[in-house]
Amino acid sequence: KAKDFGMPAVALTDHGVMYGLIEFYQQAVKTGIKPILGVEAYVARHGHKDKRPKIDDSPYHLILLARNEVGYKNLIKLTTIAHLDGFYYKPRVDFALLEKYSEGLICSSACLQGEISKNILNNDDKGAEETAKRYLKIFGEGNYYLEVQEHPSIGNQGIANQKIIELGKKLSIPVITTNDVHYLNADDDNAQDVLLCIQTKKILSDTDRMS
Repeated sequence: KAKDFGMPAVALTDHGVMYGLIEFYQQAVKTGIKPILGVEAYVARHGHKDKRPKIDDSPYHLILLARNEVGYKNLIKLTTIAHLDGFYYKPRVDFALLEKYSEGLICSSACLQGEISKNILNNDDKGAEETAKRYLKIFGEGNYYLEVQEHPSIGNQGIANQKIIELGKKLSIPVITTNDVHYLNADDDNAQDVLLCIQTKKILSDTDRMS
């Protein structure tokens, strides 16, 4: 699909796991597309080993991409630790682990589930700024980006976007436009709904199917 669109590169950032990266890499190279290896990590709010009910079960999202072989190996280390030590509902890392294994990685602030967007929507602009500074310090200039996305049906997205753009200008952090892609074609939406229902054990109503 990326080749049909004339895209020179494409990334794979599955939630918390790297199961598909080898096959993805092989097929991308075979097709003549540059593969970007990554993961959408879950960042624990109070440390990756904390597992208190209703407190540590809602981690932040964060995009991590391998810049080079060192970065790829660090992705493996982070994901492994997230599963072996940090798993609580989801495989989780934390700031200390990101500091330790940041070499060779590019980081971006992720979707509305990212910490900066969460801070903004909680009217905590100072918290958003401090979080951005902390990530910038970890990954370094040129390796950390703020994300904006286009989701017209989600009212909070526009609010977050505006504040993120302002924050990027204030801190001289580049702002990139991304999309929260989970399937390729519009008519794949029903299959995606079914997969989500299996994951969350939700019963899909007729209203859900039509929306």
